[in-house]
Amino acid sequence: MTTTDMYRPKGNLKDSKMNHRALQMNRRTMLKASGASLALPWMESFAGAQTKSPPRRFCSIYFPYGVSLPKQGGEYGQWNWFPKGSGKDFTFNKPLKGLEPFRDQVTILGGLSHPKVRRIGGHDSGDTFLTGAELSLATTGLKNSISLDQFMARTHKLGKSTRFTSLVLSSDGGTGMPTRANTLSFSRTGQPIPSFNRPAIVFERLFGLKGDSIEAQRKGLTRTGSHLDLLLDEAKRLHRKLGKVDQGKLDQYLTSVREIEQDVERSAQWLKVPRPKVNAEGLSLDADNETPGKLIHTMLDLIALAFQTDSTRFITYQLASMHGAISIANKFPTLLGFTNNAHGLAHGAGKGKKGAENKGKWDRYQAECLCYLIKRLREMEEGDGSVLDNTCIFYGSSNSKTHNNTNYPLILAGGKNMGYQHGQYLTFGKNVPLANLFVTMQKSMGVHADTFADSTGELDGLTS
Repeated sequence: MTTTDMYRPKGNLKDSKMNHRALQMNRRTMLKASGASLALPWMESFAGAQTKSPPRRFCSIYFPYGVSLPKQGGEYGQWNWFPKGSGKDFTFNKPLKGLEPFRDQVTILGGLSHPKVRRIGGHDSGDTFLTGAELSLATTGLKNSISLDQFMARTHKLGKSTRFTSLVLSSDGGTGMPTRANTLSFSRTGQPIPSFNRPAIVFERLFGLKGDSIEAQRKGLTRTGSHLDLLLDEAKRLHRKLGKVDQGKLDQYLTSVREIEQDVERSAQWLKVPRPKVNAEGLSLDADNETPGKLIHTMLDLIALAFQTDSTRFITYQLASMHGAISIANKFPTLLGFTNNAHGLAHGAGKGKKGAENKGKWDRYQAECLCYLIKRLREMEEGDGSVLDNTCIFYGSSNSKTHNNTNYPLILAGGKNMGYQHGQYLTFGKNVPLANLFVTMQKSMGVHADTFADSTGELDGLTS
């Protein structure tokens, strides 16, 4: 008997029109041997007739305050984040040197930015990394718009087939405040989506069932659904008494409530499907903001496991927020032995002889974290390749250097089976908005898309 036969449901095994719910159960079947329980990765044998190809995924990783940008060719030019050369004929400088083994899996992008964000404060741009919105008190009242991950996961409904529509992570946790958000993800009404920053909680959410039984969880979801019903009924009565402006505000609020309602219904349905079991050996689930090295790498491990087990197909991870000294992650460089905190390194990058080098070393550390995730995903076999081949990783910052909202340092990695042609350093003029890349990304996910934010088309040179 083959492994495939072992985990097929009882009944007519020759019938290709297998029940979708049974397939979901099969895909999450556990292999048990030598006392270890491991989740099966996505397998073609467990897929339905219409889903023979592995799923496509999107992950965005963000860091604040830009990068080291000394003059290329100057005394400290080797610490310039951007490579030397262009196209396929380029050389990594020290900050990105760790990417050399993955050269054929990455594209470095220069010159791109969000046009509407260029004129706002340098520390205000983190919230707009995946939205492209003009976050201005004078013009928009600090109102954001939907982020790319949520647009693909919810509007395009690409997140409907997994237990979690998306997974939102950060080092700071929660939502933060407008212009200094602790999250990259925003709902269709522009509301920040709270992020998780503790590995133990993320692991429990993805794979654990400690504490409440399934029945207790079901009752909890039922109570939440009842509260939402009462809230919606009350809102309908209130709506009739409000003026047009206030009705609009209430409608925006109710849109968010309805999304919560849909998530509650979704969670109730997924209670019937066992969570995948993974081997937690080697994961530092107790890591916190006093052990940043362990914390970041454990979060990256959890991202890889979430994709491998198909628990979600959309993940955002904010390494640090733009909140300066208030950000928990601001102290990470100091704890890791660097010369200053993250904000201090950024401001010192253009000052003194060692400023560019000090910032460049921190840039290198962050890029090495990206390398770690690329390596993890490349090692996970899937279909005829790896999980990396079916995952688009978008890494970067919304500053070129602190307070400068142009020429974002950006890296696109993975996604070979999604059409990306890597091994390039591509630069673009100021007339090309970053949102053009977001159009290309949507199409690489397999959906029809012509626009996003202020896009003017697709981004040339990235895909075949």
